[in-house]
Amino acid sequence: MHTVRFSQVDVFSAVPFKGNPLAVVFDADGLDGAQMQAIARWTNLSETTFLLAPTDPEADYRVRIFTTGGELPFAGHPTLGTAYALLESGYRPRRPGRLIQQCGVGLVELTRRAADCWAFAAPPARIQPLPPEHGVLLTRALGSEAIDFAATPSTVDNGAPWLLVRMHSAADCLALQPDDAALAAVTRAAGTDGVAIYGPHPAGGPADFEMRCLMTGGNFGTGEDPVTGSANAALARLLEAQGRRPAASYTVRQGVALQREGRVAIEHDNDGRIWIGGACITVIEGRFRY
Repeated sequence: MHTVRFSQVDVFSAVPFKGNPLAVVFDADGLDGAQMQAIARWTNLSETTFLLAPTDPEADYRVRIFTTGGELPFAGHPTLGTAYALLESGYRPRRPGRLIQQCGVGLVELTRRAADCWAFAAPPARIQPLPPEHGVLLTRALGSEAIDFAATPSTVDNGAPWLLVRMHSAADCLALQPDDAALAAVTRAAGTDGVAIYGPHPAGGPADFEMRCLMTGGNFGTGEDPVTGSANAALARLLEAQGRRPAASYTVRQGVALQREGRVAIEHDNDGRIWIGGACITVIEGRFRY
């Protein structure tokens, strides 16, 4: 019997139970991929991460990210939550206020944006507009006539591919009751395992955008994800590409349909980089036996 350190972190929330939980397994160099997958299936969370010694001299650490169904080269809330858990454990960054994570997409930079908030640099993304003829199928799958087709629905792949769809309003986003089977057919045709649906809040609302992420199979699993860093990074890239970025800094609320209330902060800096940040809090600490 072996044991390793373990934390469960709530990501994109400053208080427990309002964000997206992440299991983080420390000192995982002795685990192989099959063992990691078995642990991820057992935790039954959207993602479980495994901290490893880096193989790139520029990196502070290496991480492997698993869903219950497979390994991802990148995911957002695991990136932020793993960095937070590592820092909470007493790790001191090689460069003050900066971390370099090694993962399947390469090196991802994180920086401290505030006293209690770190952010990761959104990785590059491939953007592919959804063919117009798929619009009718998407409308039927979502069961809504409130899709804003002026912002073309698009697949955005930053290591975790999402189909992004804009609604006319945040209220339209929250009101959706999609047909799961029909939606899965649309996302399969688009080459993704999920759809990220977003809509703008009115001025003075709780955030600039509301988002919901519906997972439709494959490595993502199924169901609704509480708060999704990769989808918010994809949204930032898409807003930039479509000329719809509201400001240099803006916020997204996610998880309301699941009685959560995650908050994601997005910042475009003067160097052209996009930072995806939010608060985290440790909920469980202990040891994992295998």
